[in-house]
Amino acid sequence: MRHVSSASTLTRRSVWRVAPALLTLLMLSVAPVGAARPVPAANAAVITTWNQIAVSTVTAGGASPTNFNYFAFVHLAMYNAVAGITGEYELYRWDKHAPTNASPEAAAAAAAHRVLVTYYPAAAATLDAQLAASLALVPDGGPQDKGISYGVRAADNIIALRANDGRGAPVTVPVATEPGDWVPTPPALAPFASAFLGGGTPLAIESATQFAPGPPPAIDSATYLEEFNEVRITGDIAASSTDRTDAMEQTAKFFSDAGIVPMQAALRLFATQNALDIDDSARMFAAVDTSIADGAITVWYAKLQYMWWRPITAIRMADTDGNDLTVGVPGWTPLITTPPYPEWPSGLCSVVGATSTVLTRLNGNGMLNLTITSAAAGETRTYATSAQIAQEAVDARVWSGIHFRTADEVSIGTGTNSAEMPWPGILSQFIAKSGGVEPPGAGTGGHTSVCSSFSCSTWMSFLAARPRWLMRSFCSAVISANVHSSPRGMKTGS
Repeated sequence: MRHVSSASTLTRRSVWRVAPALLTLLMLSVAPVGAARPVPAANAAVITTWNQIAVSTVTAGGASPTNFNYFAFVHLAMYNAVAGITGEYELYRWDKHAPTNASPEAAAAAAAHRVLVTYYPAAAATLDAQLAASLALVPDGGPQDKGISYGVRAADNIIALRANDGRGAPVTVPVATEPGDWVPTPPALAPFASAFLGGGTPLAIESATQFAPGPPPAIDSATYLEEFNEVRITGDIAASSTDRTDAMEQTAKFFSDAGIVPMQAALRLFATQNALDIDDSARMFAAVDTSIADGAITVWYAKLQYMWWRPITAIRMADTDGNDLTVGVPGWTPLITTPPYPEWPSGLCSVVGATSTVLTRLNGNGMLNLTITSAAAGETRTYATSAQIAQEAVDARVWSGIHFRTADEVSIGTGTNSAEMPWPGILSQFIAKSGGVEPPGAGTGGHTSVCSSFSCSTWMSFLAARPRWLMRSFCSAVISANVHSSPRGMKTGS
């Protein structure tokens, strides 16, 4: 399935920024037919297959917010391995294109295998067998050999880029000294998990502070009181069917496990249902998982910065919080077990915001159409729009008893911003490579303005009659995925 920006969604700035490169493409479009040899169709199943392998490998030790990093590494490596061969999209922080006739399937499989075996060497035997199974579907010979070699190079580039990126770095977690401060929660009383994640280097956004939320509502605020009472009533494990209906409880359970394994399965289904070819499948996974990873870094930065207490602590200790309007319930317990890290902001809602934003943009029609199956709830749900899934995710975390509502709402925004902002970054890279000059104000997020001018319509009408590869090259410059902005470091907070 191909997604092309219509005239109504192109910006004036976008057209002017890609114009120099477009002129070059137009000159190429009048070359003899034999001058451009199409790349043979490749089997897109290799992308979804290795996503499933990655999920199984990475989560073997348990689901964790750090899983998102490794999903992104795998898919960025596969993306570069495929795009470097087919030439459909710009590469992510790499400029090494493949030799002629290299197999994109072999390259993608080899890239994913290389990343996984590097970070999970204990799984090497299983991964080797899975690679052999993938390569068995590709004819032996030069194309396979070239693809394998190029895929390994693509993976090694990602591995090198992510060296010393803050993963696993020691972090001093502040000790609670006053009401509102996070403390380990029952029943496990486990320490702050993956605290280092907030100090990591993002993959596409500028820094962990770029989209970080401000502080949570103060304990003496009207918002805090309202949300305190909401979660105390609806999030209690012993809530009555009047306070939390069966439908509300089912929604809470549905999202209790949706963020990692079920969400990746939903992406595989999305790729299959929409018949994405190998280029678009690689691009979709890389865009989504990179956005999720950057959203997680932003969320964990804020968690460490604000160290805000969870509802279970706030409700049990309310009589000591300095607010006479909050009432403590010493034995209060949430519907689902509280995760071992601070409340503000929500990790799951950032995942939802990032995923729904990327997929909606790729669909190009304002619709999401994402189907998720939750093992915890024993249910499959299809979300037609981003607004629909966002609302249910926000509600679910409150009704689960593990979040205050505002923490969920701001995290939808964090994930959305992580997915949206890097998209225009490809335009500046495209202009730089083509020798063009950016107009005043370029690169300032102008993708949100709507262009319905005659010039936009004329360009798109003209392109519609040109060869398919020309149309795709132009459109990839305008709506290319969010995996193209170069990280520029980050500032960490205390």
